[in-house]
Amino acid sequence: MKKYVLILALAVCTYVPSAMAQMKVDVGVPGLAGRKCYSPEEAEAEQGIKIHSELMVIALNCQHMTPRGWKNFYAQYREITARNANLIGNYENIMINYFALAGKANPERAFHDMRTDLANKVSTDAARMRPDIFCSNFATRIPKVDKMTSGEIQRWAESASHTGASRPLCQ
Repeated sequence: MKKYVLILALAVCTYVPSAMAQMKVDVGVPGLAGRKCYSPEEAEAEQGIKIHSELMVIALNCQHMTPRGWKNFYAQYREITARNANLIGNYENIMINYFALAGKANPERAFHDMRTDLANKVSTDAARMRPDIFCSNFATRIPKVDKMTSGEIQRWAESASHTGASRPLCQ
């Protein structure tokens, strides 16, 4: 079961909806190459991608445990993704640009590696629990986020960026 969850998360993380696949990278900012810190926007973008990745793992692992009368968790996740494609795509662009500024040879690949790492961490946590326990603890996040606007999701990511970013903020 653990291997299945990790493989599934890895496979889904490599999928990028076509609406989000057209990314523009601005690498022309002088003096910032090799940066190891985030701007506030980059910290927010990382948290937004983390939230989206966590929702994906929850939806995939819990879709078969959707309570009777509820919309399937994975279907809700897909609707959340489609409805917030601009926000998610913007977060992806910001992170790819960060990786370019940080000196990564392939910024897009670095972004996909980051997304895969985020999903694998959640998948590992899920694999350590019995599926019913994992889903009872986390599946209700899907319908909660399904009711949120893009602005509410953005504020969530921004507030999480103050404590959850993997890199310090630039001075």
